[in-house]
Amino acid sequence: MFPTITSEDVLAAYKSLRQSVNQTPLMYDPYLSDKYKASIYLKREDLQIVRSFKLRGALYAINQLSDDELAKGVICASAGNHAQGVAYTCQLKKVNGIIFMPTTTPRQKIDQVQYFGGKYVKVVIQEDTFDKSNVAAHVYAEKHNLTFIEPFDDLNVILGQGTIGVEIHQDLVANGDQADYILLPVGGGGLISGVSAYAKDAMPTSAIIGVEPDGAASMKLAIEQGGPVALEKVDKFCDGTAVAKVGDLTYHYTKEFVEDFITVPEGLVSQMILDLYTRQAIVVEPSGALTVAALDKMADEIRGKTVVCLISGGNNDINRMAEIEERAMVYRGLQKYFIVKFPQRAGALKDFVTDVLNKDDDITRFEYTKRINRSQAPVFIGIQLGKRENLESLLRRIEAFDSNYINVTENPSLYQLLV
Repeated sequence: MFPTITSEDVLAAYKSLRQSVNQTPLMYDPYLSDKYKASIYLKREDLQIVRSFKLRGALYAINQLSDDELAKGVICASAGNHAQGVAYTCQLKKVNGIIFMPTTTPRQKIDQVQYFGGKYVKVVIQEDTFDKSNVAAHVYAEKHNLTFIEPFDDLNVILGQGTIGVEIHQDLVANGDQADYILLPVGGGGLISGVSAYAKDAMPTSAIIGVEPDGAASMKLAIEQGGPVALEKVDKFCDGTAVAKVGDLTYHYTKEFVEDFITVPEGLVSQMILDLYTRQAIVVEPSGALTVAALDKMADEIRGKTVVCLISGGNNDINRMAEIEERAMVYRGLQKYFIVKFPQRAGALKDFVTDVLNKDDDITRFEYTKRINRSQAPVFIGIQLGKRENLESLLRRIEAFDSNYINVTENPSLYQLLV
């Protein structure tokens, strides 16, 4: 039997947290509003103390522990924002904490967790994946009698994340407005569970829409299958929402309160990250751009409406920008990859540039896949198109150059292997 959540429960959590977390702004966005012919507001959780909403759930959950539990310490497993939220809370409340992180976690994120936690937090780097690290953390917690702070499938975490809904409601009322749609990113489901539980009573005319990346749509699958089911494969690009299986609690609340779900391709998310940065100087992580990317998929539906998009976090590693630009270019149809056989003679590349490429195309990658002493050898080649309209004529000329060429961009297995 699942406990009932009401708007009063979320409001109580809000009153508990409001002195300890930033009440982040709900900002009207002129650029997006003009682009989509709608009133678009951005809820800026990237401006939270730890640059993501995860602080709310971690802090509220730890606030509910007894003095005895606090004295024993807390533990969690996370490769990102949840770890930072728990670490910050440990230092704030002077509680000892242990945070398990997989070996694949970037050094920058490990350093941030240690910075927020200070002397109160010990970071344990163990196992090669989050799932294995999570199992190890639970074993350690049981052995040492520590309280585990779950990332999403916990009632108090859900209530803490739900406080975002209270702030959205307050700011909309202050602006004399109400939302037709509230778009929320979905990973494990804690955020959308809490916000939708509050909105059901406080904002009954607002449709709550969950947004997931195409490569990690675990809540959509759960709704379709009638319960949480693990995805066979997860694209980890949107790492903040790359959850293979949603929680039992979060599935229950989401099924009850959420209007609909939408998935967006990771390439479109990449494009929105770049747009938000170049046009509005907003730095977001991939999961933080999900709701803005969803506007493209809902363009006709939202025309003339009021829409709130949650920017869930801004912890974007600068070292990922090359990957983000690459995905955006592929999504827009401007970056293509091919395997083409080249004659093994001087001037072959010059002939390809002169006879095959359009004048505004460019070669971004060129490498032999196999060096052999024959008359021809296969080359892996990346081409950036000057404009999408160049593709048809380019393909004709590549076929004339090598009738057996392979379009790697259209072959998912080869693309993942080579790119």
